[in-house]
Amino acid sequence: MWVIFQKEVLTFFHSLAGYLVIGVFLLIIGLVLWVFPDYSLLNYNYATLNQLFEIGPLIFLFLIPAVCMRSFSEERSSGTLEILVTKPIRDWEILLGKYFGVIFLIVLAILPTVVYYYSIWTLGTPKGNIDGGEVLGSYLGLLLLGAAFASLGLLSSILTTNQVIAFLLGCFLCFTFYWSFYFFSKLPIFVGSLDDTIQKIGIDYHYRAISHGVIDSRDIIYFISLISGVLFLSYIILKSRQSSN
Repeated sequence: MWVIFQKEVLTFFHSLAGYLVIGVFLLIIGLVLWVFPDYSLLNYNYATLNQLFEIGPLIFLFLIPAVCMRSFSEERSSGTLEILVTKPIRDWEILLGKYFGVIFLIVLAILPTVVYYYSIWTLGTPKGNIDGGEVLGSYLGLLLLGAAFASLGLLSSILTTNQVIAFLLGCFLCFTFYWSFYFFSKLPIFVGSLDDTIQKIGIDYHYRAISHGVIDSRDIIYFISLISGVLFLSYIILKSRQSSN
């Protein structure tokens, strides 16, 4: 697994993919936080990083599937996956190696935004006037969200050898798991106690709960269960396709 992880990370940074993902993420976040007048922190009367955590899921919706689309699609289309499975490496090690490679890239993209927190902490009146607990919970939520999107992106890459289709499918799955349950809950047939239950199936409900600074074990269990379930399904599909070849 460690060998696959190293291979994935080196692949990201031997091409423009890794730099592009980190650069685009930081550029958009920087523009939203400091330039666009409707969202700029300089126009706010209180210290907050809410804009980062509100726009983060939308950026990840496109960036993470773009990172994951080549993980298995390219390997299968070029025939290198068949060579890889002949090595003394189990299928689950290949899957987890690629998965943690994507997670590593996500962490690298998020890490520099700590500078924004320090900036707000310094500029606050009085100095340090920012809810550190809420920010910490929001960072944890963003990382878990990225991890969930990464699992869905890898699943999409396993399902097709076409990278464009893998990207579009990944975006669709991420959108479905994040936003669609909220929209479904607003349908008239779910008015009452059911609407809250429907919302709890989606990622958005748990992400926003953690972002409030209250880290509930139920939200953590939700993310772990979702990620584990998607990765297990990916493993089953990967195993079945290798057996049929």
